[in-house]
Amino acid sequence: MASQFFKYSVFLQKYRTPLLATGCAGVFAANLCYHVFPDMTFRPLYQAWFKKEPVTLSENLEDVFQQVLKDYGVSSPNNFTAFASFGFHPVSAGVPWLPKGAHIGIPANFNSTVDDPSGITNRYIFINGETVDWSSETGSALKEALLFSKEAQKFAIAREVARLQSGGPVLTAAVAPLCLGGVWVYSVVLKQMLGLHVGPALFRGVANVVALGLGGVSYLLTSDAVSHWVDFTSDQRAASVSRDYTRGGVEFYDKILSRNKTLRSLMGEKGENMYAPSGNLFPANILQLKHTPYTSRREGILAMLKNEKV
Repeated sequence: MASQFFKYSVFLQKYRTPLLATGCAGVFAANLCYHVFPDMTFRPLYQAWFKKEPVTLSENLEDVFQQVLKDYGVSSPNNFTAFASFGFHPVSAGVPWLPKGAHIGIPANFNSTVDDPSGITNRYIFINGETVDWSSETGSALKEALLFSKEAQKFAIAREVARLQSGGPVLTAAVAPLCLGGVWVYSVVLKQMLGLHVGPALFRGVANVVALGLGGVSYLLTSDAVSHWVDFTSDQRAASVSRDYTRGGVEFYDKILSRNKTLRSLMGEKGENMYAPSGNLFPANILQLKHTPYTSRREGILAMLKNEKV
């Protein structure tokens, strides 16, 4: 057993650089695969269906989508594809400059207006096993939070275009392999600092475990930092298109916060564990925030509007 362990140790020591490079490349490819083939990985997950048939995006929303691409100045609009998705705000995946392009899902409630809220009211939402009564006080509040003006709709779509156009998925996918490489760096530095390269194997093993722990913490913190930077940058770029987009951004986050507050009330204890009183989502854990606070995103756009930077 000891001889086998020694052989593995020698093998890893001898080929550590190519093994590390292969591992980092593999992790990067695995994380980016979701965006390289969005038509096979992302779209089937978010495609809206009705009576076992995929819902077709309305002409109105297709026109809005094309207008956003034009306003944002997308040079290759054919690289972006819109489809009807479930949920209540746009979602997206893909890399525009790759063959499969980028796919953006636009929800049915974007078809709704104050005069015609059918894109919302003709859907059944189950909360705690019961359907939402749209005529009730909380149901009316939820319906109001799901109705967006054209400006807010355009901002929401432009936000997704900005995230994909700026390579957000690539940056996010690069975090894990960088931190994996960091584990090796931590291990080497620790062993050099403590003089463990010629020390007992047990101490080197402890140093490797510590390096692995540092790499894990680095991944949690770095992934949050990159995710927040991408979110804030996408917001700013979308809001910078015009003053209408800026106002739409403020409205969009106002509505999301209002929606989450209403859901917190409707869902009872589960809602209190999921949504903060402000309307933000609670952190996934102590080290990882996971979601960029909606209040911060709203304040960033509101500051742009007040300073008239667009």
